[in-house]
Amino acid sequence: MTSTAPHEATRRGDHLLLTTLRTTAPRTTALVLIATASTGAALLLPAVLGHTLDLLIGGHGRDGTTHRWVLLCAALVCVPAVLDALGEFLTATTTARTTALLRRAALGHVLAAGPRATARMTPGDLVTRLVGNAAQAGTAPATVAGTVTAVVGPVGGIVALALLDPWLALVFLAGAPLLVLLLRTFTRASTDSLAGYQRLQGELAGRLMEAVGGARTIAAAGTAARERDRVLEPLPGLSRHGHRMWRVQGRSSAQATALVPLLQIAVLAVAGLELSRGRLSVGDLLAASRYAVLATGVGMLVGHLGALVHGRTAARRLAEVHALPPTVHGIRRLPADGDGTLRLRGVGAERGGRTVLRGVDLVVPGGSTTAVVGRSGTGKSVLAELAGRLADPDAGEITLDGVPLRELAHDELRRQVGYAFARPALLGGTIGGTLAFGSFTPPPEAVVDAARAACADDFVRRLPDGYDTACAAAPLSGGEAQRLGLARAFAHAGRLLILDDATSSLDSVTEARVADALLHDVAARTRLIVAHRLATAERADRVAWLDGGRVRAVGPHAELWRRLPEYRAVFEG
Repeated sequence: MTSTAPHEATRRGDHLLLTTLRTTAPRTTALVLIATASTGAALLLPAVLGHTLDLLIGGHGRDGTTHRWVLLCAALVCVPAVLDALGEFLTATTTARTTALLRRAALGHVLAAGPRATARMTPGDLVTRLVGNAAQAGTAPATVAGTVTAVVGPVGGIVALALLDPWLALVFLAGAPLLVLLLRTFTRASTDSLAGYQRLQGELAGRLMEAVGGARTIAAAGTAARERDRVLEPLPGLSRHGHRMWRVQGRSSAQATALVPLLQIAVLAVAGLELSRGRLSVGDLLAASRYAVLATGVGMLVGHLGALVHGRTAARRLAEVHALPPTVHGIRRLPADGDGTLRLRGVGAERGGRTVLRGVDLVVPGGSTTAVVGRSGTGKSVLAELAGRLADPDAGEITLDGVPLRELAHDELRRQVGYAFARPALLGGTIGGTLAFGSFTPPPEAVVDAARAACADDFVRRLPDGYDTACAAAPLSGGEAQRLGLARAFAHAGRLLILDDATSSLDSVTEARVADALLHDVAARTRLIVAHRLATAERADRVAWLDGGRVRAVGPHAELWRRLPEYRAVFEG
């Protein structure tokens, strides 16, 4: 990471916060006005109390004017209470709305980036950013309003002291630089600690999600204790950052607690001296004591600044999500008479700083089935990912019927290219909704036909509510889940169908039936299949053999098997 990267990340986070504040400007303004009105009432109360006390001491206790001043005191006590209750309600609703906006925007960036999002950030880290960090950044409008008010109160208190007696304000201002220095030190130290704390939180969440997802593997391997230690490895660092934050906040609060009474005592001492000289009345002394408390409220800024630091640091992490490059689509359509020919020219791809594909040239003729085979780690899944533009290659170009995938309109691309994976996500709520889930909704009869082609119709009809069964209420085996994923792809693929190890959990008989359906019952004209089984390669029209990130050979399986011992070793090893 370059030295300018942290500064750039902070700038983006601040920009995100400013955008959020502009979006919530009406509510933030209302919060500021409500809080300012409450503070204004609190600033008026000491002067009114002091004047009322002077009237009572002066023997005007039964005067109608005195009664009105007493009623005004009562009103100034009640009004802030009502305004504070209204402010609390508005704060809660504003924070909830802002958090929802931030989460929606961040989720949109994650989905727009596609697989590249999880290539740059772990799923657990992304969840932490979208859930925890969004909630922290969502408090920004209310915190900004509270901070503004926290400044208005002390400033108003200092002005009121100056109006009572300039010496009172001067005594307070003599100690104010210490408070300013305290707040500045707190903000700097808190920012550093909190950034490290939130980063480790994301790392811990990522490891936890990996462990939960691999719970069966961990249990089978008997490595629960070792995995627990791996997941909890960031805890000591998390603890260090957390303790440092609390030390900083505790030290700052303690220093403010020690400094604030000293300033108040100094103001009261001068006020008492002025009272003895006849320059202040008893009511003025009472007012001065209250204004000294309001003026030293600048120490409360520690809490508000702490909340702002939390929100700013969280916004920085959300801004990193916003910086994920989205997939930009064109406006072109495929030619109506195209046969589904897929062509890769000089395609290269990197993952995790490692070159996975280099200079791949491959033609998948329209109307044919091509199996991609190779040992683990040779880039088969990455090639499948690029072939249907789930991601873009780092080099080279991919076309479908002569049109570069980058130039295709989004709806055209997703209507014409269908995908099925080894572990399909069952989205859509119900089984039928899962099969219809996509950029367009196929008619019910097409969904049922696709399920039949994928050998899923029989077991779906045996479920309690058939196609209307909720996915959560349908205990499915790995093979059944794969068949649903295949059916979804069959129902949506137009010209090109890409299967990334999508039949690995099927038994041999079912796989043979699905392979037959691919040729006769699926609309997609061209099929690209990432294969690990020998039978899949045998059924394909052609095989593309990947080795070391390059296409070593292309041809019928029987021919490659006969003349290339290294090709045979892919299946025999």
